[in-house]
Amino acid sequence: MSEDARDGGPAAAPRGVPRAAPSEAQLAAIYQELILDHYRRPRNKGALADADATAARTNPLCGDEIALAVAFDGDVVREARFTGRGCSISQASASMLTGALVGLTRPEAEALVRRFTALVHGDAEAAADASLGELRALQGVSRFPARIRCATLAWSALGEALQTLQARPAASGSSG
Repeated sequence: MSEDARDGGPAAAPRGVPRAAPSEAQLAAIYQELILDHYRRPRNKGALADADATAARTNPLCGDEIALAVAFDGDVVREARFTGRGCSISQASASMLTGALVGLTRPEAEALVRRFTALVHGDAEAAADASLGELRALQGVSRFPARIRCATLAWSALGEALQTLQARPAASGSSG
């Protein structure tokens, strides 16, 4: 008997036998828990004193507010933080975004913004893109058009911050 089975959990599949893929309902529950976890325990929330680029967005329909700050080492994101308040979707999305950004170059960050935007607008290819990792938890937002703005608020701020940074002459980042 497997240890999981003794603990009352699911028994592990025998070696060499693939486990069945989780059902759509199971995935939805996992994604919902991930979103709630990021909302209740946001990652990278707080001010970033040495930010190279900042931008803020507000959703006038619901009052969600996000301010995003990004610091670079040369062309690579060293740190990203956010402040703000709002619904679970906007805050979880900002938390997930800041975690996904670290280590990306500006072009990679811009590509991530486009890919995530496609995801929350219902793009099936983006929904299947494993490189989005936990960001795929927000794919269900596409079924609720009024919530898309909540999910993309921080992403819109990032897009503006990256454009402002790119527009600066000889923008080289705070440390490089």
